[in-house]
Amino acid sequence: MLKIENLTKTFGNHQALDHISTTFPENKTTVIVGPSGSGKSTLLRSLNFLEKPESGHYHFDDLDIDLSKPVSSSTILNIRRQTEMVFQGYNLFPHLSVIKNVMEGPIYVLHKDRATAKKEAAELLAKVGLAEKADVYPAQLSGGQAQRVAIARSLAMHPEYIFLDEPTSALDPELELEVLKVLLQIAKEKQSMIIVTHNLAFAKQVADKIIFVEDGKILFDGSEPDFFGTDNQRILDFISAMTFSDLEE
Repeated sequence: MLKIENLTKTFGNHQALDHISTTFPENKTTVIVGPSGSGKSTLLRSLNFLEKPESGHYHFDDLDIDLSKPVSSSTILNIRRQTEMVFQGYNLFPHLSVIKNVMEGPIYVLHKDRATAKKEAAELLAKVGLAEKADVYPAQLSGGQAQRVAIARSLAMHPEYIFLDEPTSALDPELELEVLKVLLQIAKEKQSMIIVTHNLAFAKQVADKIIFVEDGKILFDGSEPDFFGTDNQRILDFISAMTFSDLEE
């Protein structure tokens, strides 16, 4: 289980996270939404220690980390071995073929033999609909294909949680749909995921839990039906703006 208590993070005079507390359930998909600059990406990056909060507690399985104290590199490495981050920019190794990109972590981090890693990589590429792209290089892929390889690479590490930061924001709608279909399938298989997204239609389909963040604070923390059925005017305004439901012809 992943749980945070009273996380605070500042950048200069800006309070990016203001005493945030929540739990991210196992085998569920948690979606983080909110306006630009609200702190949602900072929150996600803090879960993988790409950002270091100044205070609060971080609970992961048996770990209880006091963030007001220095966190050892071995503790951070331990957490990162059990979690995977998927970024907007794919971050594939350009000099390696697609299948070798997926094999790299299992061989050098998990110490799997090459034959086993290659077999699992091929299975994962088939899962994300890219079996035929195994031997091509990242430069030959579309953005949607590259992002699906990045997702396959994350799955190859058998993480407890996958963190995804706006994984489709750089894609056009057709390519975005390719990636969202893969993520929906992974969610159905009960992989624990935490996703920051701007796409509320996708959030409605994939989320078990939704967190709405604004000005570094959590304004909503609950189920998908309760979020979209809320009578909170701020959230209603946000949903309306993001879905263009108030747009007049």
